[in-house]
Amino acid sequence: MNFYEIAKNRQSCRAYDPSLAVEQEKLDRILESARLAPSACNGQPYLVTVCKGEAAKKVAKATQGMGMNKFASDAPVMLVISEQPYVKTAALGAKVKGNDYRSIDIGIVAAYITAEAAAQELGTCILGWFDDKTIREICSLDSAVRLVISLGYPKEGDKLREKKRKDPDGLFRTVE
Repeated sequence: MNFYEIAKNRQSCRAYDPSLAVEQEKLDRILESARLAPSACNGQPYLVTVCKGEAAKKVAKATQGMGMNKFASDAPVMLVISEQPYVKTAALGAKVKGNDYRSIDIGIVAAYITAEAAAQELGTCILGWFDDKTIREICSLDSAVRLVISLGYPKEGDKLREKKRKDPDGLFRTVE
């Protein structure tokens, strides 16, 4: 699959097949793609914690407050992305420019993870609704959790949904 095909076909998976485990080779490829993701000053101010088995089930439950993300229970892998300190040059740049580079970098690594997962024919869903304190305890993390990504094989018959996106005129403009 080329990148355009990945972008066109990747969607938030909300129906996983719990009987299918994610092969370690595919997980390794996803993590290597995440390692190669660009970040401010190459600082990579995040930690990706891979949760499988009981840990994945506990993390999934911590994303389900108020009835949210019920599908996450069937995902065999949960990737927890927590914030880490800036490298000195990125910290200086963030202070001088008033820009939150860590959040940008976390968004980029999440995009790389989900794109490579799609290339591996796996489904993902980026979850922003979760209990930070509980996930920090499950994963023994000292720093804030910023995103959780569910990962697994989509259930058979999980059809590609029509993408609802803004019109290009509302998204792009050219200045010369």
